[in-house]
Amino acid sequence: MSGLLIVGAGGHGKVVADLALDDGRWDKIAFLDDRYKQLGSILSWPVLGNLLQAREYLQDYPDLVVAIGNNGLRVKLLKHYSDLGFRLPILSHPTAFISRAAILKPGTVVFAKAAVNAGASIGFGSIVNTGATVDHDCDIGEGVHICPGVNLAGDVKVGNYSWIGIGAAVIQQVAIGENVVIGACSVIVKDVESNVKVFGIPGRVVAKK
Repeated sequence: MSGLLIVGAGGHGKVVADLALDDGRWDKIAFLDDRYKQLGSILSWPVLGNLLQAREYLQDYPDLVVAIGNNGLRVKLLKHYSDLGFRLPILSHPTAFISRAAILKPGTVVFAKAAVNAGASIGFGSIVNTGATVDHDCDIGEGVHICPGVNLAGDVKVGNYSWIGIGAAVIQQVAIGENVVIGACSVIVKDVESNVKVFGIPGRVVAKK
């Protein structure tokens, strides 16, 4: 048993801490956040210091997860803290289903009631949020956020740093590019190029990033 340090003490961080508590691998959990002087603690967990102070807590909290919604920043911080010597565990809620034939990279988090099926690969620092499903042979890049209630059919590809909004659905064998934002409840029935925002049923490009 050892400590888990969570970077980011916002709403997402609360859910990560709750998941980690249910996971049962850590005997202590704490946060880092640049607002630590104002926050003091989140629920029952202390906010120890700011993001630059992480090295001070490495001995007591050798495991670290970044609970920040910005996909690119989350990956950048994970790599930075890995270079400092922190371990980047894979977190999964006890009620999530993860196939033995799925691959999850370090720094990923799979929340309650989510499913990751056989042959799927979840990239470094990605999030599969509450109740989302990632079906067989999906290939999810690094720093992706699969939001609550998303359904990805089989053999879907999602590029690095893309955001699949709450309740969206993607049919089988669709490829979504990098830095894409899929709007809430959209239905994606064809490939999506990189660096665009897509919304609607069926999904259409509404903006270029």
